[in-house]
Amino acid sequence: MTKESTMGGQKVALVTGANKGIGRGVAEQLAALGTTVFIGARDRRRGEEAAAALRAAGGDVHAVALDVTDPATVLEAARQIEERFGRLDVLVNNAGITGSGQVSPEDAHDQVPSVVDLEMVRAVFETNVVGVITVTNAMLPLLRRSAAPRVVNVSSHAASLTLFSDPDGPFAALLPSAAYSPSKTALNALTVQYANELRKDGILVNAVAPGFVDTDSNDHTGVLTVAEGAAVVVRLATLGADGPTAGFFAGEGPVAW
Repeated sequence: MTKESTMGGQKVALVTGANKGIGRGVAEQLAALGTTVFIGARDRRRGEEAAAALRAAGGDVHAVALDVTDPATVLEAARQIEERFGRLDVLVNNAGITGSGQVSPEDAHDQVPSVVDLEMVRAVFETNVVGVITVTNAMLPLLRRSAAPRVVNVSSHAASLTLFSDPDGPFAALLPSAAYSPSKTALNALTVQYANELRKDGILVNAVAPGFVDTDSNDHTGVLTVAEGAAVVVRLATLGADGPTAGFFAGEGPVAW
């Protein structure tokens, strides 16, 4: 198949877990900026439906079946992007799970360290940490072909050791977590390691905390809209050459590690 041209320097992006929630919001905003966007979704039908809706709104959006815990689907997604465009300019590692059936991970009694289900911990880390490695490594050859490659890992304020270790801080009343919060802390550490490795190649890698966004994962108890949460992700995905790398950011600015 002949590679499609990206007229006028149009960028190509992949957003994982993008058939709904923050990921879909990111896809929508990137498409509005003229980016060709691949929506990665475990459920092919839901991914196609989301892509069709964004195309109807004028975006150049395509769906690709991608389960971050299934390396075969990740490699196939990379093959499809390579076949069509030959490169990838933006990777947004958005796919993630809370690991809890509760309203939110911060209110999940089953994540308290002394009683946590180890299988749940493994599942959360497999998606939120190992899945990011799987996707990033598969996409790196395509990112290296970009003139301005950007990687954004969607983290959380819950990743901050500074915030959680402060007995008088904003998270003091929240239940301890042995799954979700530590997985996002690990994701932040991973972000720094990738940034350090790829700095010489001009690949900027950052972590972002979208904030408490109204999504399915918190039973729509969040106070921010999807568009508000997605905006900071898009800002990091479209950094100029002088932008930061190895950072952790939220809408209000840098977040303490």
